[in-house]
Amino acid sequence: MSQAISMVKKRRLMSPFFIELLVIIFLVEFIKGSLLVSILPVYMKNVLGLSAAVIGLAFALQYLGDNLFRSPAGWIAERLGFRATLSVALSMVVIGVCIIAFSDGPLWLLLACLIIGVGTAPLWPCAMTGATEISGPNNRNGTAIGALETAALTGTGAGPITMNFVMEQMNKNFQTTFLIMIGAGIILVLIALLLPGGEKLRMRAKPAASSIASGKGMKQRINHLRTSVKTTLHKVKSTLNVSWLVYPALFLQSSVIGLLSPVLTLYITNQLGASPNQYSLLLVVGGGITVLMLIPAGKLIDRFGTTMFLNAGFLLCAITLNMFTWFTSLSVVFVLVSVIGAAYGMILPAWNTFVASLVPKGERGAVWGFFLTIQGSGMVFGPVVSGWMWESISYRAPFIASGIVMGGLFLIHLFLTRSQGSSLQPSRAKV
Repeated sequence: MSQAISMVKKRRLMSPFFIELLVIIFLVEFIKGSLLVSILPVYMKNVLGLSAAVIGLAFALQYLGDNLFRSPAGWIAERLGFRATLSVALSMVVIGVCIIAFSDGPLWLLLACLIIGVGTAPLWPCAMTGATEISGPNNRNGTAIGALETAALTGTGAGPITMNFVMEQMNKNFQTTFLIMIGAGIILVLIALLLPGGEKLRMRAKPAASSIASGKGMKQRINHLRTSVKTTLHKVKSTLNVSWLVYPALFLQSSVIGLLSPVLTLYITNQLGASPNQYSLLLVVGGGITVLMLIPAGKLIDRFGTTMFLNAGFLLCAITLNMFTWFTSLSVVFVLVSVIGAAYGMILPAWNTFVASLVPKGERGAVWGFFLTIQGSGMVFGPVVSGWMWESISYRAPFIASGIVMGGLFLIHLFLTRSQGSSLQPSRAKV
């Protein structure tokens, strides 16, 4: 019986829909990784002469656009389908990259980052909803989420590595890298047009849809929309039952990335003096270890639950990030990056599987959007604080703050685990 379920699950993971989602996630993270990890910090600092605070603001606006629209994007995707939602949204990503490529004013760059954030907002609500829907009985999400995280991290790593290579070969020609990202964005939109439309969702709401289509006018359309939103909010409120500590944990989990993203490249290149190729190798080592761990970790999480993986991952990151800037030897930095990569290989699938266990069956897209909005708000907060810390306190401050946040997450998760009295299994719906 278990073998039959495993075969069905494997076929679902190899379906065209899931493969298209994986490719879209890879390309989106390829573009975002290229911009946020490799291009924008150096371009804005060294070419345009902007401060670390402005760079942090640009990153914050990208994260703000992403997170502000995640909840409505998840709700819209459930009603219009993935095709319409993602094809329109990903077109905005192309527009944002074009603005960065063909303008050099700080305000235009800030606007472009905001547009890119809005364009990427529906991606993870759609992806996590799709993963939850194909996970089959018992809500075993670890393998599917591990595959999504693998595609995301591979794209995030491949983008900067590719762009560093192009910069070396083209004598630091930023326009070439922008053109590559525009081309990747066009491919994104074309793949999004292959996704399922909203036919199934429209069939579910056939009476309401027929009434609207019968020509009752704009007022009835607005009333229907208002009723639908109220119904959704009522379902979310009545079915979602979690500990209040989950919400600060969601915020803190992503604030670590927000704290590190604007300053990591500056630290590696300016403080350690690493070359683009050395930085690329660092990304390969850290990201590669994380990617290699995702799938096996996802399978182990499906079997043993999330608790030990989250506790170990949070504790390792807390210790390592506090040590990170106290070593100037690149060989030691490589070891520390390897440890962080291994820790994140446990954290990412375990955390998303844990969050997936809190999502009720009804209104999955809206609830995923709600959770991801809270989680992503830490990425809006992080870059602003990080840029201020870099300039006003020390270049070490953002890394120490990240380690403290990870330590706080370890304590919160430990409290949640002990208050529950047993291991947090992925199939549970309450904390």
